[in-house]
Amino acid sequence: MAITLTEKAAKHVQGLAAKHPDILGLRLGVKPSGCSGLSYTVDGAKEIGEGDEVFEQHGVKLVVDRKSLPFLEGVEVDFVREGLNQRFAFNNPNAKGTCGCGESFAV
Repeated sequence: MAITLTEKAAKHVQGLAAKHPDILGLRLGVKPSGCSGLSYTVDGAKEIGEGDEVFEQHGVKLVVDRKSLPFLEGVEVDFVREGLNQRFAFNNPNAKGTCGCGESFAV
């Protein structure tokens, strides 16, 4: 299983963890949503459960639930700033299409 976290994304997560000591890392997953079928879920990981896989890159823990792993194989997680907006961005080789608004993807 290969999920990559860019240095920019890792620095952003480290900044969040410095402000919120209860955050252990970044929790990444997918859920059924949107017009294409799936959407990404991103949150601060406050605990690591039995059903979680943990990856560590650039000193940051990336926590992924096992149900989401097949949809996230090969994903690169980046952090981008566009003008006043900032967000996590996903380069997912499994995505066969996205909806027009970019909120969901299909595999």
